[in-house]
Amino acid sequence: MISTKTLVSHLDALLKPHLFRDYCPNGLQVEGKEQIKKLITGVTASQALIEQAIAENADAVLVHHGYFWKGESETITGMKRKRLKRLLAHDINLIAYHLPLDAHPTLGNNIQLAKQLGLQVEGGLEPDNPRSIGLVGKLLTPMTVAEFSKLLEDKLGNKPLSLAGGSSKIERIAWCTGAAEGFIDKAIALEVDAYLTGEVSEPTYHTVQEQGIHFFAAGHHATERYGVKALGEHLSQELGIEQVFIDIHNPI
Repeated sequence: MISTKTLVSHLDALLKPHLFRDYCPNGLQVEGKEQIKKLITGVTASQALIEQAIAENADAVLVHHGYFWKGESETITGMKRKRLKRLLAHDINLIAYHLPLDAHPTLGNNIQLAKQLGLQVEGGLEPDNPRSIGLVGKLLTPMTVAEFSKLLEDKLGNKPLSLAGGSSKIERIAWCTGAAEGFIDKAIALEVDAYLTGEVSEPTYHTVQEQGIHFFAAGHHATERYGVKALGEHLSQELGIEQVFIDIHNPI
């Protein structure tokens, strides 16, 4: 068992949210019990994850996608009210880290995705930014678009959207998990063979065709499972807290 204050302080020291300009608050978003015996980790604080946490008699939920995003309605109504009502009724803490978890050099979504896919990291997608969210590196064995698509599906359990626009083989690749299709221009500037992210938008097709780069959208959820899972395992090892990762299916 550990105090909520101690857990959040440990996470803040580890992930350094004060260094990031984010779209949501990082850290403790909904206050619950003062002591945490059991922690649930997951990608998104959806109603389904909350209900699983209640069923597990959890004291806290730690996620990558929490609440209170910039630009959303500030009223506590509808879906937000239902979620908060269940958390508060069961005195469950909600803790969330967004960009700090994407960027962490050992536990982050991007480095953990590299480990899943066997990518060799060379540096940041933004070379001059010490807190670059995305990464760049290479495949240990060059692959065709079809071969890399199969690797993504086999490792992530989600069929990717692939757009071929570059050379016959992929060796150097850049990636950024989640909804980072807009970073494709940064990948092009680094002259990589392919860019991998979670989602895709309409203009991306034309960029691929006109700029000579391959593109893969492997799923926002599928590419961001691994950071929070690794973070939960770290907390269990370092702090001795009981934790369970729950993967709520999301095909997007």
